Amino acid sequence: MSQAAALHTGVDPAESPLTPESWGKLGMWIFLAGDAMSFGALLAGYGALRYGSADWPVPSKVLGVGLTAFMTFLLICSSVTMVLALVAIQRGDRRGLRNFLSLTVLGGVMFLGMQAYEWTHLIHDGLTLTGNPFGAVLFGTTFFIITGFHGAHVTGGVVYLSCYLIQALRGRLGQGSANAIEIAALYWHFVDLVWILVFTFVYLL
Repeated sequence: MSQAAALHTGVDPAESPLTPESWGKLGMWIFLAGDAMSFGALLAGYGALRYGSADWPVPSKVLGVGLTAFMTFLLICSSVTMVLALVAIQRGDRRGLRNFLSLTVLGGVMFLGMQAYEWTHLIHDGLTLTGNPFGAVLFGTTFFIITGFHGAHVTGGVVYLSCYLIQALRGRLGQGSANAIEIAALYWHFVDLVWILVFTFVYLL
């Protein structure tokens, strides 16, 4: 808010809760709220279809729960390294920022690689969007849509964080960029939280 506007409205800029930093966080929270509804609708649809199907396969007997449990652990670890990256930039520790951002991006890439491995084997076994040798056809449809939608978010997160990592490697990120890293961390934590829900509802229950 300009000084002229402050005099006109009687509001001190220092007292205004709306700053460029808060607008960025607000924008991310609004985006995440909409995204949460999308995932919620997909999981609710999955639950409804499963409840109404007489030949829905038992996920734990069809899907590789051991692999996906490790993938879940990997994403949780990447959330921890994302927190450490944020702490590092807040302290002005550029080396720590580079290291922890690298580990976070690596965790995301490994997750995507393992998901591609899982999909390849399931497709080889006959599970597709329109086919399922284990029972209800819609099992394959919902599985690939839900996990694929989440995988697209992980891919977006990896690209998002990689852009900051490149800047960090070039020495362009300092304490002044902490807010931007915090906003990116919000997105990454959301992606991780959603996967825990997907893992629980699609793989375990």
